[in-house]
Parts: sequence; structure tokens; C-alpha cells
Amino acid sequence: MLFLGITFLGIGLWAWNEKGVLSNISSITDLGGFDPVWLFLVVGGVMFILGFAGCIGALRENTFLLKFFSVFLGIIFFLELTAGVLAFVFKDWIKDQLYFFINNNIRAYRDDIDLQNLIDFTQEYWQCCGAFGADDWNLNIYFNCTDSNASRERCGVPFSCCTKDPAEDVINTQCGYDARQKPEVDQQIVIYTKGCVPQFEKWLQDNLTIVAGIFIGIALLQIFGICLAQNLVSDIEAVRASW
Repeated sequence: MLFLGITFLGIGLWAWNEKGVLSNISSITDLGGFDPVWLFLVVGGVMFILGFAGCIGALRENTFLLKFFSVFLGIIFFLELTAGVLAFVFKDWIKDQLYFFINNNIRAYRDDIDLQNLIDFTQEYWQCCGAFGADDWNLNIYFNCTDSNASRERCGVPFSCCTKDPAEDVINTQCGYDARQKPEVDQQIVIYTKGCVPQFEKWLQDNLTIVAGIFIGIALLQIFGICLAQNLVSDIEAVRASW
């Protein structure tokens, strides 16, 4: 876990260095949407802290680090459990937040290459376009249908919204041009018209058993880690008490 955390942190810092963020820290707040690099940094940071406390605590028989490992892992487990319960109870609120999150990132689609790749991957994987439909791309200054928009992408969608032709070996990045100027019946032939929020809900329902199994497996590993650390602390304190 320690080395995996270092790897994630290294990837995140390398990505920021390539984008010039490290040389201009203030640019972190300039991006209007979500920067996927944060995923690597946060996950890598948490894994590094847990890995360091667990490994060094066990090797050096340091009860403070082992107790910190147990408490930190317990907090993460509690937060995951709370998030799961809240997501189930407030499903409509979660859907609204997801809609807001996607649309906010649609506005910043051209601002960051990592965000752009994340949106394109999401739309291609779930065969969707926008949060609730292709017209959500009106929120982006390059794709909106206003008369003042001089962009060639006006009233279009990104190529990731386009339906795929198995006969095409090369991706046509211009396939979404003028797509939303066509009648709705014709749009369904060239682009995905379903939104990513309903498509994600459908995917979740279809794969509920697998997703639940993954979360249960992670929870069991966390509980096992907490019990193992606590058991080691008890053994160390018992040995010290016998001196």
C-alpha cells in the first residue's frame, strides 16, 4: 500500500508538472471544473499515510503508529458507511448534485485536457451525451447554439457523443459538428441522445451485485486491518508489561 500510494502521488505530481501547475500554484483554482489529478493525489496521499503508519508501526512495534492506523482506517470506514446510507436515503439529492457536477464540467470541457479525456471516456463508456441529454452542451461556449457563437463546433457535440461505426478504424473527431441542428429522429442515428445520469443509474442497477460485492470486500479488508492492528498493539503492550 505504501509503494502504491507513492506511485499515485508521483503520477499526480507528474501530471501537474506537465500542465505547469507546480510552477504556478495559483492556477489550481483557475480550472472551472474538476481536475482528475486530484483523484491520484488524494487517493495516493491516503494510501501513503495508511501504508506508512501500518508498515513502520508493525516493523518498529510502534503502538502510536498502529493506533493511528486503526483510528484513521476506522474513520474512512465510517465515512464510507455514512456516504452509502446517505446516498440511499437522499437519492434524488445525489442525482441533482451529479447533474450539477457534470454540467459544471461541461462548461470547462476545453479548459483542461485531463478533464476533457475523462468526459470523453465517460460518454463513450456509458454511450451517453451530457448530463440528461445532448442539449446540455449548450452550457459550453464552443458548443452552444447562440447566434453569437462563431465556433465551428456551434450546435454540435464532442466526438465522444457520436455513435460508433464498427467499420471505421480511425476516430472521426468532427462527427459531432452541427449534430444538434438536425431533427431529433436524425440525431439518434449519429449521436447518443440519452444523458449520462440516467445511463449511470441503469449501469448501477445492472451491475448492483458486482458493485455491492466490491464495497463489501473493501469493508471486510478494512475491518480485518483494524482488528489486525489492534491485536498487534495488544501483543506489544502485553510483552512490554511483562518486562
